Amino acid sequence: MANTYTQIHIHLVFAVADRASLIHSGVKDGLYKYMTGVVQRRGHKLLAINGMPDHVHLLIGLRPEMALSSLVRDVKAFSAKHVNDEHWMRNRFGWQVGYGAFSYSKTQIPSVIRYIERREQHHRVLTFREEYLELLKRFEVEYDPNYLFRWIDDDVADSGPARS
Repeated sequence: MANTYTQIHIHLVFAVADRASLIHSGVKDGLYKYMTGVVQRRGHKLLAINGMPDHVHLLIGLRPEMALSSLVRDVKAFSAKHVNDEHWMRNRFGWQVGYGAFSYSKTQIPSVIRYIERREQHHRVLTFREEYLELLKRFEVEYDPNYLFRWIDDDVADSGPARS
């Protein structure tokens, strides 16, 4: 075979450090535009981006030339640096360590885009913690509760879904 052909669609989810609610309406559009630019400059396609004040969802058409972990590292590092360099927030902004990455087929893309676009409605029913644990369960991702995102109301490891 002379060429490489791929179709890789990844739904990424990651949180603000300590799940602080820092992505308010005044910075949301600028942050999302900047994150989109990082993804595109790396040769990937951003299909959807949205989130809540404490976390973000991205749907990416991933090219195999770059490891997913490198892309996530760049998106998180460069976007946090941009927010801090522009002084968009009173305190230092950063992302938590870790992320969730879930793969979808092309036929599922429209429903995933709708899912990401409807974050506000979705979070009237589920907290981020509940949503994230639901994704891990749906995709049968094994995890150690001691190494999930650090929840701002926890000083200990996550023990399962609970309202925060």
